[in-house]
Amino acid sequence: MDEIKVTCPKCQDRKLILTDAGAVLCQCVQEKISRQRRLRAGLSPELCRQRFEFFKLDYYTKHLRYPDKPITYFQGAGQALQAAEGFVQDFQNNPHTSGLMFVGPVGSGKTFLAAAICNALIDQGINLLFLVVPDFLNELRASYRHSEETDYRQLMERAQQIPLLVLDDLGAHNYTDWTRNTLYSLLNYRVNHQLPVVITTNLSFGELDEHLGERTTSRIIHLCRSCRLMVEKDIRHLKSQEREAWYRR
Repeated sequence: MDEIKVTCPKCQDRKLILTDAGAVLCQCVQEKISRQRRLRAGLSPELCRQRFEFFKLDYYTKHLRYPDKPITYFQGAGQALQAAEGFVQDFQNNPHTSGLMFVGPVGSGKTFLAAAICNALIDQGINLLFLVVPDFLNELRASYRHSEETDYRQLMERAQQIPLLVLDDLGAHNYTDWTRNTLYSLLNYRVNHQLPVVITTNLSFGELDEHLGERTTSRIIHLCRSCRLMVEKDIRHLKSQEREAWYRR
């Protein structure tokens, strides 16, 4: 008879552990439930791993400064991290608190902080939705074009009504009147119902005006406090170089 492999040594795959207080769910079950909740929220397996404690300020050069502001890259990253951690606490105390917008170039840590916010709140049982804006708009458009009105309405209503909405990569899209109106409708609903949004973008407010229109940018300013992240080099590239150097040792 073939030996049955046990995947969890703690509960022997029984899913329950007996304690003095009675039977409790094993940690393996709790972790599985947690992974499922993160995936349902829209987090990729990579983003499921992001935590505040893994956000390394070492990647942000200390001596460089913004051209127009007396603030170092290092200070800006530290303030963004502090704002992200503060938002988690604020949201738990008040689900109608102001949102955040992380602004900066590709590879500056914007999505990392947005995902870390999601993971911290999911751990507290908060229902939220993480959307990559270009993918979300493409999905909406596909359901709209195929006359799948129910699917379109369900997608839109979930994004409008979820307690916390994260819009990742806002601005990285070929906007049309339809997509601009869709984003305006989404953000305007959340303004009217005092539902916070966390946004990541590589566009300035002026560029958002140009791409999305003044009405939508106005709603974003109403919803979010802005945090700026700057780096000399794409952090993803730096991490890749670190891994290559480690393997060469």
